[in-house]
Amino acid sequence: MHPTSGEESGARLGPRPSVLVMQPTTLCNLDCRYCYLPARHERRDMSAAVRRAVTAAVVRWSRSGPCPEVLWHAGEPLTVGVPAFRELLSGWPPGTVHRVQTNATLIDDTWCDLFDRYRVRVSVSVDGPGVMNGDRVTRAGGPAGRRIEAGTALLVRRGIPFDMLSVVRDPSPGTARAIYAHACEVGAQQLGILPEERKGAHHGVPRAAGTGWAGFFHELYVQWRANPLVRLRELESVANCFDAIRAGVTAAQIRDMPVEPIPTVCHDGEVVVMSPDLAGFTHPRHGRFTVGNVLEQPLERLLRRAESVPWVREALAGVEACRRTCRYAVACGGSWPANKYFELGRLDGTETAYCRNLQQAKVEGALLCRT
Repeated sequence: MHPTSGEESGARLGPRPSVLVMQPTTLCNLDCRYCYLPARHERRDMSAAVRRAVTAAVVRWSRSGPCPEVLWHAGEPLTVGVPAFRELLSGWPPGTVHRVQTNATLIDDTWCDLFDRYRVRVSVSVDGPGVMNGDRVTRAGGPAGRRIEAGTALLVRRGIPFDMLSVVRDPSPGTARAIYAHACEVGAQQLGILPEERKGAHHGVPRAAGTGWAGFFHELYVQWRANPLVRLRELESVANCFDAIRAGVTAAQIRDMPVEPIPTVCHDGEVVVMSPDLAGFTHPRHGRFTVGNVLEQPLERLLRRAESVPWVREALAGVEACRRTCRYAVACGGSWPANKYFELGRLDGTETAYCRNLQQAKVEGALLCRT
């Protein structure tokens, strides 16, 4: 379903971000079979000049409110090496929270020292125990599971808290039980779930598209209720929505909330909004997905003018269409432009397989728990 041509979108970007994504490098040392990153075999590292331009903006934001959380992502951040990453962590205002999304294969004591010193919050990409990591492979095609386990075990030995993010290809109840048990066993603080997606450089059709996802989340929640050791990201997001409505916030008010801008600063200073997964890709009509470069204009100015960029206007029209037509928009917000673009070929579309498999299914799974 799509809005009519020329229709004005009522969705608007929020004035300042709560999360800022930084791409320290495009390179990844693994070659996972479902990876969407376009340049993961190439080393394009973020310069100190880009980092300084962004930290200057965050310093200015810090004078009038909280700093956004900084997520280092969109490549394997640890491939830049400890000295380079230490430089990237300098210059931020006090109180800035840094998080790194990593496959954990490069973690050693030197990295743990850095995580400790800068209080970096670690999230490990791992799909479960043993053979469940079969799609996470090295550049030579070999299994990466044991190296992931070794990095995770070192975090445990060093007492460094970490979360887990798991890509699921088989949404069976047995998979839900195995993933949750593994998260409990290794001592993760929080578990996040992502269905396999047809997105970016990954053009294959997910093996489990449209099947069993509500049951998967229901079983995941059942496991948590029986043994609530690990927080569930998806359950918390649904619970926050339910709590807001119980507190008197109307569904219409939730749908009318500004769209989180989620600025993603690429290695070269180009800025993407709304969806980090669009970084590095080009639209046949709009050109590169960017709203400008922090080496040319301050980040705050780029975000203020982002709504005037044609591809952003089209993406906001898609958000508005979701919010008008989908009963699940109250829980998800309707803002997933990368999935819309890569599945539907346009940014102003509405329902996608990603919506059904994650955003809708996590709500349905929670509702099943109430019956």
